[in-house]
Parts: sequence; structure tokens; C-alpha cells
Amino acid sequence: MKKTIRYSLLIILLSFILIQVIQIPQVTAQEIDKTVTILFTHDLHDNFLPVKDSQASVILESGGYSRLLSAVSAAKKVNPSALLLDAGDFSMGTPFQTIFKSDAPGLRIMGEMGYDAVTLGNHEYDYRASGLADSLNAAKESGDRLPQIVQSNVTFPTDEYGDLTPSLTSLKHAYEDYGVQDYVLIERNGIKVGIFGLMGEDAASKAPMSEVKFTDSIENAQRIIKVLKEKEKTDIIICLSHSGTWEDTSKSEDEVLAQKVPEIDVIISGHTHTKSEEPIMVGKTIIASAEDSGKYLGVIKISQEPNLEWKLDNYYLQQIDSRLPNDSYISEIINQNKELVEKKYFKQFDMSYDQVLAVSSFDFDTVDTMYANHNEAPLGNLVSDAYIYAVKKAEGLNYVPVDVAIVPVGTIRSSFFQGNITVADTFSVSSLGIGPDNIPGYPLLSVYLTGKELKTVCEVDASISPIMNDAQLFISGMNFKFNPNRLIFNKVTDTSLQRSDESLEKIDDQKLYRVVAGLYSAQMLSVVGDKSFGLLSIVPKTKEGIPITDFEAQVVKNIAGGNNKEVKEWLAIAGYLQSFNQVDQVPHIPQYYSETHGRKIVENDYHISALLSTPNRIALTVYTIVIVIAVLLVFIVFRISTKKKRLERNSHKFSDVIE
Repeated sequence: MKKTIRYSLLIILLSFILIQVIQIPQVTAQEIDKTVTILFTHDLHDNFLPVKDSQASVILESGGYSRLLSAVSAAKKVNPSALLLDAGDFSMGTPFQTIFKSDAPGLRIMGEMGYDAVTLGNHEYDYRASGLADSLNAAKESGDRLPQIVQSNVTFPTDEYGDLTPSLTSLKHAYEDYGVQDYVLIERNGIKVGIFGLMGEDAASKAPMSEVKFTDSIENAQRIIKVLKEKEKTDIIICLSHSGTWEDTSKSEDEVLAQKVPEIDVIISGHTHTKSEEPIMVGKTIIASAEDSGKYLGVIKISQEPNLEWKLDNYYLQQIDSRLPNDSYISEIINQNKELVEKKYFKQFDMSYDQVLAVSSFDFDTVDTMYANHNEAPLGNLVSDAYIYAVKKAEGLNYVPVDVAIVPVGTIRSSFFQGNITVADTFSVSSLGIGPDNIPGYPLLSVYLTGKELKTVCEVDASISPIMNDAQLFISGMNFKFNPNRLIFNKVTDTSLQRSDESLEKIDDQKLYRVVAGLYSAQMLSVVGDKSFGLLSIVPKTKEGIPITDFEAQVVKNIAGGNNKEVKEWLAIAGYLQSFNQVDQVPHIPQYYSETHGRKIVENDYHISALLSTPNRIALTVYTIVIVIAVLLVFIVFRISTKKKRLERNSHKFSDVIE
């Protein structure tokens, strides 16, 4: 009897314990707070190290992956389930990109930092399809932890026989091996999150050598949303969009996306380097941006309401600066990559990462300032002058005088500040692309344009820049004036060549002039017709006047140096810096580049004579059409008035007869 009682009590006790074990998780699950924290970046551009900026003559530094990770780690201490995401262009912009193909430093270090998912931006394709394939393969073969890549609107076009090119075949296999997907599912605290990636139309247009094709982002978003909602039963949907936002909301791609695909809960918006102190709200969709280069870590906290909709609880951008400690582990990885850059890239040019090329006693404008101000810029002058100097030095006794050098603001990626200017600083100013030699850095090209086309180049700067700000041009060897208030495509009022002795020369419309530009820039000159609705035309030619079909055949080579290597854009700048007069055995940038010199003069004049004088063919055509329409309107009004008066007279006569 006693045994029975003891066994009964034991069974009751065990049952009670078992019930508690079962019930506690159930209660906990019921009490789970339906909240999600999203940490985000975009447009990091390989800025592993802090970036320089100047305010009130004080050089400041912000960003840097080591400090960024400290901010991420602090946020994850508060909420360990926080997501860490990036909206593309994590590569290209500093010397670390030179080992993009061989070592994939961006993806690997982001994996170590704990990024959950990233999308690809247009700059991930800067080294073409084969370059991205090599990078993805290197990342996978490293065995390191890597972020998931999501990209839903990329396709691999085939030729007329249904075959892929060798480079596209390589990239397609690399996508498969890495595990690039349309979307990824991540579950945190019982909440199922669906994350997908998109490449926007403007971003896609800036990856002309990618070989892949990007399909309509809105149609793809709608396709993915349907899968995530109906098949995957996700609680929340996040889009990593490399599309961007603009002041004109009708053209702001991510705002349009949110309007047309309202089921997206959060859009992390990259590409335009926008800094949104407050999120853009389109309906219930949150659009978030945190500038560029890792200067800020974006933080979004949202919670689910009883009706299952998500509301914004908190949003802020945390500045990444010297107030944050450096993470020692990431710092060591950065140093290792820096050594690889020196060994694999700079060594072939007999240079080192921190080598001082010159000293400046003044600051140059920042890139943001140059974009904001449609004016002549000293840095643009220096870079374009460097191109002419580099060609002259590379060709030596075989030098054919260069008339004009052209530099778009979009190819200037960084600036110079007061103090030492290093090899790394110089590379970062002109870091884009890769040449036919398969070595990072766009090379210089030599092409020929007619005098009429040179004038059109000025009109591109004056008229196209407000439409496409990357088209703003800095020019060496030519001066021009324009009035921004004049009719579009007729804003330029005066142009002339400026020779090395500062003398001015009238431009002959029919003559061929030698022009130097970067590979990307020279190719883009030929597509201005699309941006000008076919009204402007620039056709780069050979010295014989034959339109160029193979731009890479026009690359400037270092003939005088005896190595016949490509003259890279950044190397042209480096060589020019080293040519300046030395003080204490270090070249100093001359004061000439501390100010402007009338190469581009903006005449903001509203007088009728200033607006209508010296019309070109386009303006004359428009004015003629306007005059013809005006005459027709006057004629129609006159006819109507005459007919009305005749009817009134007839009416009076009829009345008189009746009376």
C-alpha cells in the first residue's frame, strides 16, 4: 500500500514537472513580442578604412568597417536577432577593389561582420561578367562565412543560336555555385522574413559591360511578392533595392516601386547615395537610405499590430566615427587585405599603398559639392590636365598633340584634401573599371571629334547634366560659356580652344581634333543621342575620320616607357602629381589648382537678348515651329473673329428686313 502511494505521488510529481516543461514554451511563444530590428548599409564601395571629409578646414574621418562592426555589435547586444543587410555596390571605390577578382575581399569581410543578405549593385559588374564570376568563385572557395546574395531580375541572354558567351557561362555557373537566389527566407523569433533583391533601371544603365540583362523591376517584384505571400507564407517582406530615390517623385524608382507594389514592407534603397534622416513613407512601405561609404549604420525597428500589419517604431542613422572603438579582429583582416593590395597590384607599378605622391596646401571640393554645383571645379581641371600630360609623356617623341581632354564628374570618385596625398588617395579619385589588359583601372583612350562635335560636348555638359548629373563634364584645352536659362540644347553661347600658352583659338566645325578621355567616358560620348532625344550627336572617330567600332583598340599605350602598357586614368593623375615642383624633396600641388580659371563660365542671365541670341539649328527649328503655330493661331482667331462679325452684320440686316 505504501509502495503504491509512493509510486502514485512520484507519477503525480513527474506529471506536474512534464506539464510545466510543456507549458512554459507555449506561454513564452504566446508572449513573444512581434518586433523586427533591421540594421542596414548600402554603397559601401570597398571603404574598409575611414573616408576623409573636410569641414571648416578641419579634416574629419568617418566610416571604416572596424568601427562599423562595433556599432553592429552594440546593436546586436540589445537585440541579438537583428538582421544585417546591404543594398548593393559594396565593392569598387578604393584600392581594395584591385583584389576583387582574386580574393573577393568585400563579400568575405561582410560575411565575417555577420551580414545576413546583400544584393548586387551596378559596380559589382565593373570588371565585367568574367570578373564578377571570378570574385564569386574566390569567395566560395575561401570557405569563409558569406552573406546570402539575392537578385531577382537578372537574366543571361543567349546568342542567335541559343548559346551563352564563355564569360556569361562562367558567371551563370558562379551564381549557381555561390547560391545566388531570387529571395531568401530568414526566421527570427518566430517571424518569417522574406528578403529579395532588385537592380533598378538607372543602375542597370550604368553597367554597360556587364553582359547580363536586367528585366523590369516592378514586374519582378510583383512575381516575388506572390511567391512570398502565397507559397512561403512570410510575415514580413524586405526588398534590397539598388534603384534609388530622386527629388522628382514621379521618377524616383523606389518610391514608384512602393506605389506599385504596396505589399513590400521595407525597401532598403541603394544606388543614389541618399541620406534619409527620416524614412520615406509611401503608403505603409518604409523606404530607408543611409548615405554611402559606411558613414552611417541605418537602424529600423518595426512591430506587428493585431491586424498583422507592420508599423514603424523607431528609425535612425548612427554615425560611424572616431567615437566608436575599432574591432581588433576586423582591423587585422583589413591589414591583411592591404598587404595583398600592395603585393598583387601596386608592386607592378613600383608603388606602395601609403606612398606620398604630393602635398597640397589646400582642400579640393568634395565629389558631392561638384555634383551640387554645375560649375568649373579645380579637381576636374587637375584630372583633365593630367590626362594630356600623361599622353605626352607616354608617347614621347611620337607625341601627337592632344587638343582636348574630357572628364565626367561621374568618374571622379573621391577628392584630395590638405596634406599628404598618397597612392591610395590617388587611386580612389579615379578607381573605376578595368582595361583590355585585365588589370584594374580604366585606361585612357585617344579619339577624334569634329569641331562641331566639340561644341556639342559643351552642350552635353550644359543641357544633359540637369537630366543626368553624371554627364557634367570638366574639360582641358577648351573654354565655354552657357546660360542655364536658355532653351535646352541651345544653352552654350561661346566656345573656344585654349592652347598651352593660354591663347584662345576659334574652333573649326569641320576640322578633326584629338580628344583624350577614359575608356568608359569615350564610349558614353557616343550615346548622348539617346539622352538628347536624337537632337545631339557625337561620333568618336579614328584620326582618319572613320567612326570607331572597337574602342579598346584606341587605348593609349606607354610607348616612351618601353613597356607598351595601358596608361590608366589613376596613373595619369599620379604621374602628374609627381611632376610638380618639389619642396623638401616632395612635389607640391601648385596654387593654380586652388581656384578656377574661366574654363566653364555660367552666365545666369534672364534678359530676352541673352535668352534668344545666337540660336543654333535646334533653337531655330523650335523657334520656327513656335512662330508657325503662333501665326496659325492668329490666323484662326482672325478668321473666327471675321466670321463672327459677318454673322453679326447679317443678323442685323435680317432684323432690319423683318422690321
